Amino acid sequence: MGKRVLLIEDEPSIIEAIRFILSRDGWAVDTHADGATAMTALARRTPDLVILDVMLPGRSGFDILSDLRADPVHGALPVLMLTARGQTRDREQALALGASRFMTKPFSNAEVRDAVNALFAEAGGDAARQA
Repeated sequence: MGKRVLLIEDEPSIIEAIRFILSRDGWAVDTHADGATAMTALARRTPDLVILDVMLPGRSGFDILSDLRADPVHGALPVLMLTARGQTRDREQALALGASRFMTKPFSNAEVRDAVNALFAEAGGDAARQA
């Protein structure tokens, strides 16, 4: 079984960049662009990790993260939060709500790849799949 990530992001250029970066590294990348239906999209998939933008149409990434952490099925998924706003307040809010990591845009290819692979490994990675 491959590694699967759900990318919840509404900017097409960011979606394509992350899909390219991660698929080259062996990840299957599912995408969703609407904050209002993000939890429904998550329930339809079985990702190993979520990459979540803060500013989305319909609902903020902070609201989605709060719901995700309260979800008994998906609550423990690693979440990498992305934002174009890099203020300390946003970082603190994301971490208080349970984000695993926080990254500001623009980011380098290596930063995203390394963060995703580290979160996957920290969560048990392939060992958790085989259990």
